[in-house]
Amino acid sequence: MKETYLDNSATTRLDETVLNEMLPYLKEYYGNASSIYSLGRESKKAIEDAREKIAKVLNCRADEIYFTSGGSESDNTAIKGIARANKNKGKHIITSKIEHLAVLDTCRELEKDGFEVTYLNVDSKGRIDIQELKNLIREDTILISIMYANNEIGTIQNISEIGEIAKQNNIYFHTDAVQAIGTLEIDVNKQNIDSLSLSAHKFYGPKGIGVLYIRKGIKFQKFIDGGHQERNKRAGTENVANIVGLSKALEIANRDLIEHRKQIENLRNYFESQIVKSIDSVVINGDINNRLPGNSNISFLGVNGQDLLLNLDMLGICVSSGSACTSGSIDASHVLLAIGLDEDTSKSSIRVSVGKYNTKEDIDYLINSLKDIVKRQRNI
Repeated sequence: MKETYLDNSATTRLDETVLNEMLPYLKEYYGNASSIYSLGRESKKAIEDAREKIAKVLNCRADEIYFTSGGSESDNTAIKGIARANKNKGKHIITSKIEHLAVLDTCRELEKDGFEVTYLNVDSKGRIDIQELKNLIREDTILISIMYANNEIGTIQNISEIGEIAKQNNIYFHTDAVQAIGTLEIDVNKQNIDSLSLSAHKFYGPKGIGVLYIRKGIKFQKFIDGGHQERNKRAGTENVANIVGLSKALEIANRDLIEHRKQIENLRNYFESQIVKSIDSVVINGDINNRLPGNSNISFLGVNGQDLLLNLDMLGICVSSGSACTSGSIDASHVLLAIGLDEDTSKSSIRVSVGKYNTKEDIDYLINSLKDIVKRQRNI
């Protein structure tokens, strides 16, 4: 049975070129980057070269780039770190109801510490109301954290406008760009982004490595104690091979961005057009005109989404019911509930996320499989 992988929002397959770039730092240049002998200096140079390359893609300074274990750590460090280091200025934070749990749970932890968090509503397409954001800003608002693009429905927020609002009000602006990086152009200076999170395994890099960008001059508390790595902000021996892999994956993603985006968008649009034609009572969720190019979140009314996943899995097809971080949960998606879907409709939804290794044959196999499974399930 052939495996058909269509869950690229959860993780992506490691690019072969990226793997080859990493291998020397697992076999030959294995020195600790904190060591002063030549083997250690070789590792240190690789890290700093990677930092420079990443900074170039984001249009920031190299010393504004910090390496982490991934998106969740970057979100935690940015939000807790900035909030706690700047609590003398205020203790009010604004975020949205459809953020990744790495942001929502972090904000809930800060509420236990006396911070006040406002959770913005979104409309039926998953967009925040810019005017509501403006109205909710207070004198003690110190941080706004809004994700660049949603991981479940793909909706892209107006990051440039949010960044401008934050700048005008002297508020720090953080964005979780984990899903956006690799398919959307990002310029932290033009968009007035003060802090940004990304994770390599979302753009064909290795798992367990991420980046936290924080603008120079912004105070933030470190998240991990124990060493002086990452300019004394993130203790721990650097994962040199993964850092090199992240840098190479980002370089490739940035180089091929327009071509890659067109390819996966065409496959996604073909999938949705055929599904709408061949299956009754389906709803495409999110902002149809302004979402990630490979994302498709669809509700099959009258069908249980978990049953769909299990039946597809038996055919070797990998899709999801939403965020990989909540897989296995029997609760309806907080994102789908926030855009106004009822619980039954939310639980009838699946997320298909197309990647660069997918083909039209993959999509046709998924379409034909869904037609059979949905018909069978509805008959039951």
